[in-house]
Amino acid sequence: MSESRTQLRDMLDIAQDEMVMRDRIADLLEQGPKTIPELAEILGCPSREVMVWLFGMRRYGLVEGIGRAGADGYFQYELMKRP
Repeated sequence: MSESRTQLRDMLDIAQDEMVMRDRIADLLEQGPKTIPELAEILGCPSREVMVWLFGMRRYGLVEGIGRAGADGYFQYELMKRP
């Protein structure tokens, strides 16, 4: 299988987990802001997968980055406050 085909399959698998992981990430962010590596460690998932799920949540207005990137280069994310 070619590398691009393998990457496509991986992205499809990641996308299929989005709904479940969105709830898990939201539960973690209710406890306070976290970076992508922090979420990845807690969830036991690769950072690149967490990034896909988190950016999907950001696209739909569920989370936002706060402040500036830390010394490690990562932003913290928090749940958007609902009116």
